Amino acid sequence: MQAPSARWCVLVQSERSTAGSPPLPGRPPGSSTDKLLPVPLILPVTMATERLGVGETLEALNAAVGPGNPVWFKETHARHLRVRDFLAPRRALQARFRDGQVPECVFRAVAGLQGPGVAPVLRCAPTPAGLSLQLQRPAVFERVLGAPAAYAAPVKPASPGRRVVLHCPALRCNPDTLRLSQLRAVLVADHLARTLRARGVCVCLVPPVRDSHMSTFLQKLQVDWPTASRSTSTETLRTCVLAERNSEETLPPGVLGRLCLKELVEQRLALGYDPSIDNCLVTEDLLTMLSELQETVRQWPEGGHPGLVGDPDAGVDGCMVVHVVSCEEAFQQQKLDLLWQKLDDQAPHEQKHLVCGPVRVASVPATLMTAPDYYKLRHAQVCKASALKHGEDLAQDPAWIKTFDVLSVATIKFEMLSTAPQSQLLLADSTLSTKGTKSGTFVMYNCARLATLFEGYRHGVEQGLYPAFPPVSSLDFSLLRDEHPCLLQGEWLLLFNSVLPFPDLLSQTVSLASTPGLHIPVRTEMVCRFLVQLSMDFSSYYNRVHILGEARPHLFGQMFARLQLLRAVREVLHTGLAMLGLPPLSYI
Repeated sequence: MQAPSARWCVLVQSERSTAGSPPLPGRPPGSSTDKLLPVPLILPVTMATERLGVGETLEALNAAVGPGNPVWFKETHARHLRVRDFLAPRRALQARFRDGQVPECVFRAVAGLQGPGVAPVLRCAPTPAGLSLQLQRPAVFERVLGAPAAYAAPVKPASPGRRVVLHCPALRCNPDTLRLSQLRAVLVADHLARTLRARGVCVCLVPPVRDSHMSTFLQKLQVDWPTASRSTSTETLRTCVLAERNSEETLPPGVLGRLCLKELVEQRLALGYDPSIDNCLVTEDLLTMLSELQETVRQWPEGGHPGLVGDPDAGVDGCMVVHVVSCEEAFQQQKLDLLWQKLDDQAPHEQKHLVCGPVRVASVPATLMTAPDYYKLRHAQVCKASALKHGEDLAQDPAWIKTFDVLSVATIKFEMLSTAPQSQLLLADSTLSTKGTKSGTFVMYNCARLATLFEGYRHGVEQGLYPAFPPVSSLDFSLLRDEHPCLLQGEWLLLFNSVLPFPDLLSQTVSLASTPGLHIPVRTEMVCRFLVQLSMDFSSYYNRVHILGEARPHLFGQMFARLQLLRAVREVLHTGLAMLGLPPLSYI
């Protein structure tokens, strides 16, 4: 029988049911007695991963249902997680099976589901909402919390990944003239670079920053970008331009040639190039941009990036160039893309454009606030809020000055990156005026709460209140249960919605698969939104559960299990912040 997926093979055998046995859910009484029933056995075809995964579990569940569109989805709402972890909605089942009657073989396959990366199933039963599935939660706790570091890293490909050049033309500007939409493009490019590198992709960043003021500003923003002191040679490209241009044409001052791009545009209209592009006035600055891109692609740093997979000898065909631009730069960047293809027959065939939408601050004209102005505004607001809470003296404390800097950058990055990059972004003029502007501070606050918790445990051990942390293999994770069922958040919510799906989340931020069209699908907002939700769930849990309880031996088992869970939460939180270029804080 043909396997319905690459990882799973559904084998069907016959089993004679025992006379008098109760009918399985979803079938009328008497329909299963003394009949040969197909019983699917889900067998792994190849080993995928040792850690449990939401993606692997969903894939196996859908394979158990049989060929067709996926019907299962993961629950996320706390109210639903009280009774189930996955659901196949009734409407989807009715479309798949005649009269909505789920065959016995499906129930048996789902109930006995197993395989690499697949979470163990406790029960599967029909409900008014559809087919409801609950996992063996203690077993999942044990598997995940036994190796929490494995869930704080993205899924890396088994074979070497592609080489990616991230090009952000806004970094050629003087920082004093950097617009907010350009700042957004810079932050998106930095976030993409960190996420791709975490996934094992070999990434190079263009252009190298040559302006010392821009380099200083990027350091303030915790943006990791290369610098250079010399410019690349444009001699070869200049020769090509002179050969292509009309020598009799009178050109404006500073223009080396006027090259026609109309033919190239007509050949690529289906990809999404602007049909109004006609010709390009080639200047020395434009050739410098092309030369930097050309040199990066052709002379890839030997060995790629430290610790990354990649083949420096793969040639331009193994390289994807992603131009991350503001909406104001998009038209000019298409011209640069086409000019590169016209002048260089070795230009990468796959060039993608990520156009970031416009940005403005409420009550402030867009042309009146630059990126440095915006940074100063947020920094002043963070300092003022902290002074109101802790007193004016903190402003002179070097340790707190560094904390204020991190909080300011966190505020900016969560504002800029919590919205899909292609959409328009309206920023509040005050950090206290909207929920969105407080997201960065809220996440960093909960990061500090976690640090305080583990510091409190360390002090307790030093004082003899608590014993040293035992081997993880000796922990009893069945003690992790919500003691207040009337409340929504609990240990399972933190594990199932935050720790377990995190590797898949990082892998979904950007797809490097070959996609038609000029633009690349990215979801850079996912990490910020995830960290905010994680912080909300942790904060609710932390506010109602005393992790470090009384120093009584019979309570230590539950305390250690909870600490191990929060260690996993801390690992995920720190990794998520690292994808944004934010260091964790130990106090606020």
